[in-house]
Amino acid sequence: MDEEYDVIVLGTGLKECIISGLLSVDGLKVLHMDKNDYYGGESTSLNLVQLWKRLRGTDKPAENLGASKEYNVDMIPKFMMANGALVRVLIHTKVTKYLNFKAVDGSFVYNKGKVYKVPATDVEALKSSLMGLFEKRRARKFFIYVQEFDEADPKTHHGMNLNTITAKQFIAKYELEDNTIDFIGHALALQTDDKYLEQPAIDFVKKVKLYAESLARFQAGSPYIYPMYGLGELPQGFARLSAVYGGTYMLNKPECKVEFDESGKAYGVTSEGETAKCKKVVCDPSYLTDKVKKVGKVSRAICIMSHPIPHTHDSHSAQVILPQKQLGRKSDMYLFCCSYSHNIAPKGKYIAFVLTEAETDNPEAELKPGVDLLGPVDEIFYETYDRYVPINDSAADNCFISASYDASTHFESTVQDVLAMYTKITGKAVDLSVDLSAASAGGEDEDQ
Repeated sequence: MDEEYDVIVLGTGLKECIISGLLSVDGLKVLHMDKNDYYGGESTSLNLVQLWKRLRGTDKPAENLGASKEYNVDMIPKFMMANGALVRVLIHTKVTKYLNFKAVDGSFVYNKGKVYKVPATDVEALKSSLMGLFEKRRARKFFIYVQEFDEADPKTHHGMNLNTITAKQFIAKYELEDNTIDFIGHALALQTDDKYLEQPAIDFVKKVKLYAESLARFQAGSPYIYPMYGLGELPQGFARLSAVYGGTYMLNKPECKVEFDESGKAYGVTSEGETAKCKKVVCDPSYLTDKVKKVGKVSRAICIMSHPIPHTHDSHSAQVILPQKQLGRKSDMYLFCCSYSHNIAPKGKYIAFVLTEAETDNPEAELKPGVDLLGPVDEIFYETYDRYVPINDSAADNCFISASYDASTHFESTVQDVLAMYTKITGKAVDLSVDLSAASAGGEDEDQ
């Protein structure tokens, strides 16, 4: 403990483990500590007994649910876009060799009370029952533009400067109906609200294109992949990476206290009477509560079921997005479902989550539209957690604090937070220009 480190990372949540892995690969001397005796922090995975202890206060779950050890219930359930930033980070760091992935079966959107497969290409637009005949043709033209768009080739821009026109102005050229804009913005571009409509169109087009390219990657029913045995494997994969590059890990370190000098700069961390010195501290919000502010809370229902979500073509794993306008809300609602096919539950069992940014203090009433789509459930738990963001000046105090996880069931916003933190700490960007075909060499399971 009396050594000096470049960076001390507090907490073994997914964001902290990715940062620690990236910094170790860069050759920095990293010490990673956690007050808990397990990996994962807020993003840990629980077996059945742990789930019951946390949410029911007893360690005796119902016997008909099967063996406790066969459950891996993610507390922050999220799918990865097959061509997205997290997969690129996994390949860049070679963490893929510690993990096996399997494609997610389905990606759906809620519209006028029903669940539909999300169309992401011109071919799918023509087949989709989400739209009428004329709207399908308009949507097809939109998707063809997106598929052919290449930022480096002006010929594919069709005279439009996507850096200067807004997403709203771009979409207006295709005369798409509000319902169509709703599902494209929220279920394909994965926007969490409608602010994107007033922002430059370039980001919106790139996000829709990423969705379509990810969908094409494995020819599965969705653009998403998910690790076998759940997301608990991810923090451990990055922890292994850090250790390979000389990172030091210490779990079960009580009362990790960040030490500051007279000028307010962090210079070390004290635990059990010993202080380890460092140049920078990285942590989750729970370690520096006076440097974060609460910005909201997430309501969620965690369900154990014996069937897939109805109307999702019997998908063993699926995401359903309920856009805010469809529910008369300010924020989207998300359904996440995974099953024994990803080894996160015993045979015949499914784990489903319903999540949203809380707008009331009554999660049961608020989550009802999503829970109603699940059909009968064996068990259901309701829970809320607060969301925090850092308010400190990291240049002034050497502290780099991650934001809490949002309600979304995909990793896009999570990874952007990690990449921004990495750039703040190192002054450079992570190289994400990797050969995506390398992922299959990392034990990726493409057997659908």
